Amino acid sequence: MELSMTARAEAGYTVLEIGGEIDVYTAPQLREELYRLIGAGVTNIVVDLSRVDFIDSSGLGVLAGVLRRLRGVDGTLRLVYSHERLLKIFRITGLDSVFDIYETVDAATGAGQSR
Repeated sequence: MELSMTARAEAGYTVLEIGGEIDVYTAPQLREELYRLIGAGVTNIVVDLSRVDFIDSSGLGVLAGVLRRLRGVDGTLRLVYSHERLLKIFRITGLDSVFDIYETVDAATGAGQSR
């Protein structure tokens, strides 16, 4: 399956909306796009996984690597998803305690909150 990715600016974050499956074949595309954003100076990223049907260990590895890289430059990586099948994968691997996880992009970016 093909991976779709669309980036946009929202409330001080770059939101990368992803659709499809993140697996051994598509994870390199995701890594390339996230590293491109970081290379362009983006340090606050929200990865919207709401339209992702599947993620395997290679996809989880990409996200963990990006998180490490962003922490090294005082950046943030926030994930958005609410599908139980993805939540279960993050719980089983213990990554739910590593990543900041939100149910909506607005919640992840703090949009609509008073500042």
